[in-house]
Amino acid sequence: MCNQYAPASPQRIADHFRTMPPADCYRPGIGPWGHGPFVRQTRGQALGGHREAAVGQWALIADNAKEAKSSARIMTNNARSESLASRPTFRGPWSRAQRCLIPADSFLEPNWESGKNEWWRFRRADGQPWGLAGLWNTWTDPASGELIESYTMLTMNADAHPLMRRMHKPDPKFGPHEQDKRSVVVIETDDFDAWLGGSIDDAKALIRLAPVEVFVAGPDG
Repeated sequence: MCNQYAPASPQRIADHFRTMPPADCYRPGIGPWGHGPFVRQTRGQALGGHREAAVGQWALIADNAKEAKSSARIMTNNARSESLASRPTFRGPWSRAQRCLIPADSFLEPNWESGKNEWWRFRRADGQPWGLAGLWNTWTDPASGELIESYTMLTMNADAHPLMRRMHKPDPKFGPHEQDKRSVVVIETDDFDAWLGGSIDDAKALIRLAPVEVFVAGPDG
């Protein structure tokens, strides 16, 4: 999973994601329930249609939620790609094709190989911002009627990935290929339109581990 990342700047969003940057401000570092940018395709547009950038809460709010920020025990800033169609929080946005790209200059993951946590920062080797796969939702506050945007970042099993399997604290009860280490899902530039506006089958085909050569990673600071 990913719980800390640095969003791309408004100018880099405009240049790389071919959209107007979001009107709302956001912080240079984001954690769960913080507010960050995401890029989506406007409703009713065909493949390759108009993109827009918005700012929302990084913790997806379910259709039937009673409040915007749920208990800290319920983390919805990450969504397991294997259960998108079945988990109540995510199945609505997934079935409605409310997919988004999360523009990130870098993200952080914990490395425990020394026996204690050391944060590693992950950037792209080509210097471009990441386009990380996500889902978005618009929720109406039942008390105030306010519309609140939110999004979540997809993850997938990375036990077989030579780099991402090194992250997070290993569970001694399980073998090296049974840890369920997680990785973000990277969408490459040529696949942006298919992810945002393609069919569910198109989207499923893009949920895959990025080659290790795409990453530049190491201890942060």
